[in-house]
Amino acid sequence: MPDFIIQPTRKWIRLQYWTASVIFCVCIGIYVNRFEDQVTPWVLLVPALLFLFPLRAHVDQHFTKVTLAGDKLRYESGALSKTTRTIQVSKVQDVRVDQSLMQRLIRTGNLSIETAGETSRLTIDNIDEPTAVADAITEASQGSQKQKGGRP
Repeated sequence: MPDFIIQPTRKWIRLQYWTASVIFCVCIGIYVNRFEDQVTPWVLLVPALLFLFPLRAHVDQHFTKVTLAGDKLRYESGALSKTTRTIQVSKVQDVRVDQSLMQRLIRTGNLSIETAGETSRLTIDNIDEPTAVADAITEASQGSQKQKGGRP
């Protein structure tokens, strides 16, 4: 089976960029039509700072991924400093999908994976088609347990 890579969706990031662009254009329009001679152009720096929010989300999304390869599930996160968590697929006990109303409308969701012997949960926020991804992880887990002679 080839590696299966799961990354957060870019749908929310596109919405954030679009919203920041609209707000920036409205502010420029208001500035040019009303306040050009009364206020310094540095005032336009404030709406331009709105682009920092989607830019940060874009960087976070780009450097976060989960790879399902063979009998391992590897979670990697971070741009400058990196965190890697490797989980044996055979130890996966629970795969849960949580979706808000907005996430259901655009077919995204949060995926939570719980393993045997650990108290923490691995959660990947805002992934596309989370139910299909959860099914793929569950199938890989069941296949791994059957190969090792575990219960079906």
